Amino acid sequence: MSAANNNSQKKGLSNLKVELLNEQKQEIREAFSLFDMNNDGMLDYHELKVALRALGFDLSKREVLEIIHEYDTDDRNLISYENFFHAVGEKIVNRDPMEEIRRAFKLFDDDNTGKISFRNLKRVARELGENLSDEELRAMIDEFDLDEDGESTYLPFYYGVFIFIVLPT
Repeated sequence: MSAANNNSQKKGLSNLKVELLNEQKQEIREAFSLFDMNNDGMLDYHELKVALRALGFDLSKREVLEIIHEYDTDDRNLISYENFFHAVGEKIVNRDPMEEIRRAFKLFDDDNTGKISFRNLKRVARELGENLSDEELRAMIDEFDLDEDGESTYLPFYYGVFIFIVLPT
């Protein structure tokens, strides 16, 4: 990596640290720590691919190799925490919030009905380790169930996520 490229990365890193939310910074730290299997402070190709996937980026082999090529400072095919932070942080900052909402809806709608049912919501809560009662889950569905059929379609889900999650940040 050239000195000019390294300097521009350092400037970019300080700007990136300002743009990322503390929660996002913590997620990046945790992913790096969790997938640095041999605790050497570096991620190899396999560790990087899994860490990226855990953060919501399902990249092809070619894309992961491009990240390694761009951020590997000593030709060992490894990425340090700082470079991982920069590469992932850049991807997080450049995410399209609308696409993220569509992806989230699809994660809930695992039966591809175009709706989120009580069963869908309960499954996701269980997978995330959330201990919510059936009453709490039903209240969440009811909040966005415009036609009162016991399920939420995409549009109310979208507006709910947008209003409660996207706008406050």
